[in-house]
Amino acid sequence: MAESSYDLCVVGVVAETADAHSVSFAVPEGAEEEFGYRPGQFLTLAVPSDLTGVAARCYSLSSSPHDGGPLTVTVKRTPGGYASNWICDHLREGSTIRSLPPSGIFSPADLDADLLLFAGGSGITPIMSITRTALAHGSGRIVLFYANRDERSVIFGPELAALASAHPHRLLVVHWLESVQGLPTQEQLKAFTEPFTTYDAFVCGPAPFMKLTIAALRELEFPRERRHQEKFVSLGGNPFGDPEQRAEAEHELEEADSDEAFTEGPAPADGAHQGSVRLEVELDGQTYVFDDWAPTTKLIEHLESKGVRAPYSCREGECSACAIRLLEGEVKMLNNDVLDEEDLADGIRLACQSLPVTDVVRATYH
Repeated sequence: MAESSYDLCVVGVVAETADAHSVSFAVPEGAEEEFGYRPGQFLTLAVPSDLTGVAARCYSLSSSPHDGGPLTVTVKRTPGGYASNWICDHLREGSTIRSLPPSGIFSPADLDADLLLFAGGSGITPIMSITRTALAHGSGRIVLFYANRDERSVIFGPELAALASAHPHRLLVVHWLESVQGLPTQEQLKAFTEPFTTYDAFVCGPAPFMKLTIAALRELEFPRERRHQEKFVSLGGNPFGDPEQRAEAEHELEEADSDEAFTEGPAPADGAHQGSVRLEVELDGQTYVFDDWAPTTKLIEHLESKGVRAPYSCREGECSACAIRLLEGEVKMLNNDVLDEEDLADGIRLACQSLPVTDVVRATYH
């Protein structure tokens, strides 16, 4: 929402490759807590657009939250992609751009764990954040499989070499170049993975690469809790909003003639609960309990009405920033463009799209 967005000032731009730029931002004074982040999270940026006013796009942070460096995203140009090309062409030191605070669940729960990281192309961005942070503040071993089209496409190549040299007993980096080895197959990924089946796996990259990698992990019976993948979806809605337009709409609603539709509110969705629901949610080590969750109110909206600062990004069911895991009860999601059947079976739901179905709902944020 607009009230939670901030104007970030660009403090540096680095050309990582011919078509990928790292853009660093200064955190606004007084917003340090809001912009604290975990390795692997992302920013949602408001890219100006003549057609829609704002093109909201999510870009992973490549920086580490613990080394004192600036907040940094790494953006690779997408052929025909408006937002990525605008960022690479227009953002310079001294520029400003609006952003939501960091969000996302693609982050290790334990930096001391052994990590098996798979990156394809620009999927190295959150993987780099995880690698930098785990090496500096963890104790486990890290194995990175990094696939690219050719040597010129490798983002962070010199830094990865330097990190592997500085941590020879903890970091192993394996580069896979399509120009040399062809595209990796599921069997090749499986063979690479076999020695590391006790590690926690993180996968990020183009959809075909992630599909093959996850299939290889499943074939090796990696448990669901040790398999993580980042999913990129272009946001269709505008999570930033426009304060003036929203205030005007609220004023018009107040001035409108009252009728049955307004006085009774929206009808519950099919399968939604018909009365108030008891809600228990764990977030950042604190448990919130409410007995008045209305059946027509989305979970995140109810939490916000109670003053709970729950994470979100798109609010359209198109990303996983607001993901929760159900511990008891059930909810109905109005829209879901990001969770697959395995996620749903594992109890994961999107708070921004969830209406209550049962008398009691207990959940924890991922």
